[in-house]
Amino acid sequence: MIHARGLTREFKVKKETVQAVRGIDLDVEAGQLVAFLGPNGAGKSTTLRMLTTLLPPTSGTATVAGRDVVSDPRGVRARIGYVGQGNGAGEEFRVRDELVTQGRCYGMRPREASVRADELLDLLDLAPLAGRLPGTLSGGQRRRLDIALGLIHRPDLLFLDEPSTGLDPKSRAEIWQHILRLRETYGTTLFLTTHYLEEADNMAERVVIIDGGRIIADGTAEQLKNDLAGDHIVVTAGSGEEADRAAGILGGSADGRTVRVRVANAAAALPGCLRTLDSAGVKVAAAETVRPTLDDVFLTLTGRSLTDDDIPA
Repeated sequence: MIHARGLTREFKVKKETVQAVRGIDLDVEAGQLVAFLGPNGAGKSTTLRMLTTLLPPTSGTATVAGRDVVSDPRGVRARIGYVGQGNGAGEEFRVRDELVTQGRCYGMRPREASVRADELLDLLDLAPLAGRLPGTLSGGQRRRLDIALGLIHRPDLLFLDEPSTGLDPKSRAEIWQHILRLRETYGTTLFLTTHYLEEADNMAERVVIIDGGRIIADGTAEQLKNDLAGDHIVVTAGSGEEADRAAGILGGSADGRTVRVRVANAAAALPGCLRTLDSAGVKVAAAETVRPTLDDVFLTLTGRSLTDDDIPA
């Protein structure tokens, strides 16, 4: 579905050349759900724009849905769907008419576009809203309409740029139900960006993290967390002095009365750690196991949090 080699994009800023993307190699196979993560300025939006032919690469190659993004951009666009952060529907047509018009723009015959529009209205629970104007819809309803517009021509690959940004938790959950239903119904390959790390953690089969224009991690969420962050045991000691002793004994780090110890399997290691501290006479007030997050992975790789500056402007 996506095969990129050495993909690079440079910009001129005040007579200086700035590399927004620095030689990305990326392969996404058919049927995958890939979350593409990175802080603002990391290069993820630039990469997405190159893969969707909205921005030409400075160097490198990329084929998307079997077509070259430079030599055959029209071929790429005919085979992919793209749902950007802004609303895609206009305000002049009603919801169903908007979908039919979008289908006609892709060369579909009137009846074919009409049938496809009704199919998507049912799939995305928009049928009761078919006669409404887009401006009268809620945020979650408009995002579902945006997704329908991106799917009208039956693409095998759908790009979703921050599909749930700005929605309330209930609407976010509903959007994800529909996204997952797409895969179940059509086997659509999904490539999305999100700044909600729990979405990537819980929903994506694969997580790709970009920073400074380069891919710095690639794998399942569990693989990345286990390999790069690891479980932690968190112990609260009776005093700061005892916390320092506990940290020395367990090989962890102390901050006030709190001791953090990285281990391979926190649940299995916790009883032994507590027995060791008890034998050493260290008083423990509380203890818990902590599973790592994707933000912990990014923190391990870069020394800073992914969530600090990953809120879209």
